[in-house]
Amino acid sequence: MARPQEEHIKNVRNIGIMAHIDAGKTTTSERILYYTGRLHRMGEVHEGAATMDWMEQEQERGITITSAATTVFWKGTKINLIDTPGHVDFTIEVERSLRVLDGAVAVFCSVSGVEPQSETVWRQADKYGVPRIAFVNKMDRTGADFFDAIKTMREKLHANAIAVHCPIGAETEFKGMVDLITMRALYFHDETLGADWEETDIPADLLEKCKQMRGELLEELATIDDSDTFMEKLLEDPDSLTPAEIHAVIRKAVCTNKFNPVLCGSAFKNKGVQQLLDAVVNWMPSPLDRGDIKAHDLNTGEDILLKPDDNAPFAALAFKIMTDPYVGRLTFVRVYSGTLQKGMTLINSTKDSKERISRLIEMHANQRKEREEFYTGDIAACIGLKKASTGDTLCSADHPILLEKMEFPEPVISMAIEPKSKADREKLAMALGALSEEDPTFRVFTNEETGQTIIAGMGELHLEILHDRMKREFSVEANVGRPQVAYKETITMPSSSQTKLVKQSGGRGQYAHVDLEIEPNEKGKGNEVVSKIVGGVIPREYIPAIIKGIEEGLATGVLAGYNLIDVKVAIVFGSYHDVDSSEMAFKICGSMSIKEAARKAKPILLEPIMKVDVTTPELCVGDVIGDLNRRRGQILGQETHKGAVIVHAEVPLSEMFGYSTTLRSMTSGRAAYVMEPRKEPSPFEKVPAKIQEEITKK
Repeated sequence: MARPQEEHIKNVRNIGIMAHIDAGKTTTSERILYYTGRLHRMGEVHEGAATMDWMEQEQERGITITSAATTVFWKGTKINLIDTPGHVDFTIEVERSLRVLDGAVAVFCSVSGVEPQSETVWRQADKYGVPRIAFVNKMDRTGADFFDAIKTMREKLHANAIAVHCPIGAETEFKGMVDLITMRALYFHDETLGADWEETDIPADLLEKCKQMRGELLEELATIDDSDTFMEKLLEDPDSLTPAEIHAVIRKAVCTNKFNPVLCGSAFKNKGVQQLLDAVVNWMPSPLDRGDIKAHDLNTGEDILLKPDDNAPFAALAFKIMTDPYVGRLTFVRVYSGTLQKGMTLINSTKDSKERISRLIEMHANQRKEREEFYTGDIAACIGLKKASTGDTLCSADHPILLEKMEFPEPVISMAIEPKSKADREKLAMALGALSEEDPTFRVFTNEETGQTIIAGMGELHLEILHDRMKREFSVEANVGRPQVAYKETITMPSSSQTKLVKQSGGRGQYAHVDLEIEPNEKGKGNEVVSKIVGGVIPREYIPAIIKGIEEGLATGVLAGYNLIDVKVAIVFGSYHDVDSSEMAFKICGSMSIKEAARKAKPILLEPIMKVDVTTPELCVGDVIGDLNRRRGQILGQETHKGAVIVHAEVPLSEMFGYSTTLRSMTSGRAAYVMEPRKEPSPFEKVPAKIQEEITKK
């Protein structure tokens, strides 16, 4: 079945709406749904009624947590729209959406301009080379300043941000805008909820300002455009340039990432949203404009380019997994070439397995519409894919290829979790499995030393919401707490022990005698146990039992029950009894002997040390370093990179709990950090005496 004309590949736009938390992304999405006829009533975020914020937690908190996808039509163009979260804990949602989108609308608050998370999402869009247009929202708010917002975009984002609108009034006086391309003023009617507006001449007090702004816009476009005709017309008679010619050059400049047009409006007051939709249709790239996609041919082992063509072999990328209470596991895919049909058998080339698609669904937030097929450039939800996970390539069996993989940030915060009752144990394992499949930044593992199940994520809010979802979606009651730090123990001086185990209880007794000598081993070398027994004072068959006993003794330590590490042990002497000696007796004696020797060797506690790199604006460097010092950190150095300062430090793990929250509040969310265990000279360092005392008392 051929695709309908309005869905022709050149009439498709895959766009995301991205911004800092509270800049108005979801409200803008709601207005887009309303004006394109998808909704007959506008939902408000603050009332918990926004269509795109469909999760209970989103409605309660008034924030976006998961990216919601929807399809709308505007002026003969199909727009696949994804509303992404603004909170830093959910960066993965923005990251994976940008990976499959062809363009993005960056929403900025007219009062705050560029905010910390705007910088983060802008950098993510840079990474994937996604073309962007900017929408300065909330022009009706007190303190709104359109021109200052553009200034912050140029300074903080190094964006080539040029206005294509000039606002008429601001704050409570905001009435509309001047379109600098047609040089007409647009006034919106409040009584029709912004659905109607009238075009008039530009107000006299704004005419000069608008002429100057139009001149700047055209000059910038002339420097970007390769053809000489635009420049010639601009020099001879700027008024001879038609809107169509200007639109064509803007489109070219946006598609090549050389230009970021800036529009203005107030989504909440229904002003400027239709103009934003026109901009998406006129200037944003279609899958054809984004060109061929890089891939790796598994048959030939060579890198190839995929053409965005319905008749080419099928290739798609799975970018999101979602558990739907009604249909089960949904896999969202972006089709890069070929046609995706219901009942099709595919190959998951990342996992080298066959998959079959049982149903295809077009999503509208969390509502669904059955489809028979999807075409190149579409975003589809598939049912029936059992093994696919985020970042997997799906392709036809006769053309196996691999698309570029997605990279995910490492989790920065972790906590222990345990079921409240026996009945919850199985359900907890299932819930954790489903949630970690959905979210690649959520990790689950068992700490072998403490036996706890540890969950790790991108921040405290991230883990709090996942804990909440377990309760609501999977009916699992679980306790979460701070994870225990896996300390170690070691010795600081040589010592020895002579231990005898003599037990007589009528009949056969127990007898073993083991003498040990121990000394500290080199840092990071681990434990070494050697036998120096000569002359058969202990029969050879008992030596493995003694070594096993020593290893068990080392595993439980003498100070606080943590592993003893970096200890050299020598079995030097002993004796046995022909009747009463046994392997069990020597094993128990070995364990007792090592503990006795370790107690005499001045044992100390060791704590894991983390290598921490903090990326922060220059303004906050002093605060960041001061805070790291308070956490017993050691500053190793700092370097400057693209206007930000990277501070390198080593900090004990026990001091890093809650650090992400402290760092955010200290730097208004503008700093980020990565943390990994120190490798050289050893991952552990001595615990200060006062802290050791506190730990051993517990």
